Amino acid sequence: MSPRLEERTLPELAGALSVPSYDRRQVRRGIVHLGVGGFHRAHEAMYVDRLMEQGVPGALDWGICGVGVLPHDRRIVETLTAQDGLYTLVTKHADGRREARVVGAVVQLLLAPDDPQAVVDAMADPATRIVSLTITEGGYLVHQVTGEFDAADPSIQADLRGDGPPTTAFGLVVAALAARRAAGTGPFTVMSCDNLPGNGDIARRVFTAFARLKDPGLADWVDEHVTFPDSMVDRITPVTTPEDVDLLRESTGVEDGWPVVCEPFTQWVLEDRFAAGRPPWEEAGVQVVDDVAPFELMKLRLLNGGHQALGYLGALAGYTYTHEVCQDPLFAGFLLDYLEHEAAPTLPPVPDTDLTAYRQTLVQRFANPEVRDTLARLCAESSDRIPKFVLPVVHANLAGGGPVDRAALVVAAWARYAEGRDDLGRPLEVVDRNAPRLTASASRQAQDPLAFLRHADIFGRLAHDKHFASAYTSALAQLQEHGARATLESFATDHGPGPQRQQ
Repeated sequence: MSPRLEERTLPELAGALSVPSYDRRQVRRGIVHLGVGGFHRAHEAMYVDRLMEQGVPGALDWGICGVGVLPHDRRIVETLTAQDGLYTLVTKHADGRREARVVGAVVQLLLAPDDPQAVVDAMADPATRIVSLTITEGGYLVHQVTGEFDAADPSIQADLRGDGPPTTAFGLVVAALAARRAAGTGPFTVMSCDNLPGNGDIARRVFTAFARLKDPGLADWVDEHVTFPDSMVDRITPVTTPEDVDLLRESTGVEDGWPVVCEPFTQWVLEDRFAAGRPPWEEAGVQVVDDVAPFELMKLRLLNGGHQALGYLGALAGYTYTHEVCQDPLFAGFLLDYLEHEAAPTLPPVPDTDLTAYRQTLVQRFANPEVRDTLARLCAESSDRIPKFVLPVVHANLAGGGPVDRAALVVAAWARYAEGRDDLGRPLEVVDRNAPRLTASASRQAQDPLAFLRHADIFGRLAHDKHFASAYTSALAQLQEHGARATLESFATDHGPGPQRQQ
């Protein structure tokens, strides 16, 4: 019987995979992280573990308390708690090699729905100096068009009323800040690790807006004392599958209830703005800079936007995995053309970065057959992703006279995907918080080709832009009549590489 991963079994597991050599009994909590999914565990927690493993002075003061904020986080919190916070990080190389490392940086797990006060107390503890976040792009409740905090959300209204314990990230964090202010223990840093342009500034605006609705004086204190650094985080981390669990057991003999799998590439660019100190992350390979904006725009518009350019078209054509569609020259060619001729020209200069090499690296990363990243993951929560990854490219090119035909095809592919069937008639699941109204609009596209684009809270006034609307409706008609593959073949013939719109 395979030994279960936990603190007491680490010595017998050491021969099968890499395990922490540092004394986890000496690790003290310095970070509380909201959202303990795979991405955090493949990224921030990995970097903290790396510092500890390297024996960097003071690294053991930065142990992580992982918090499940939502009821559906129960299983992961319970699984990791049973494993003493330990989990295996499996890095999958394109040539089939796998590296397995037990990460020991997470030393405590809490589930907010069960004990919200314990979460508030953990953040209010003066030992906690950073509260980090992976609560998804939509978790910040930013209105897609106005950019303002959406205080009308029912969960926010409940926390603002205060007739029960806090249930949202906003309620929990602001309650902890209020406690620290009252106790005179000083602020912590709120560090967003989500895929949002200007994620630090967005976090500052929404958390301060929530605080102002609760207590204007507290909001003033947050404005003056709490820091919200920008960050750009990058590592493809697909959802862990039962097969991943089985393969880890077979290859190492380790019984891990929730390992994390990821690609070899990892990048973290972080603004050096911390109210109460930080780990020396640069010693673990983090790029600590004064201005993250060029790096985050590069990642959002090329990597994340590239995922959108592949996802819907690939799913419509019948592909299941990212590597399958990216290994198809027709789809990979469209991706590279979109990145080179529409997305990249909207970027400011990126320090010490060769964008041509970066684009080629993206294709190589996407084509890694070992990662097995699903197109379904790329196509989920599109109403949060498209406005952040693709539409800024559209608006920049419309304003500057650049081409938008490829981006219009990507948006049209999303609209076609929302019809719920691929080109062979097989069902596609639309996973999106706005799914009911999006699928309803998609069902009317045969009669009203702009029905999907009329969602002003997502697309603004793009339905009224004659150039974009024309390119969009043309692409949608081709997708509906001929399918994704034939549409791309026709597109490549008619357009070819290079800018298509000059003014």
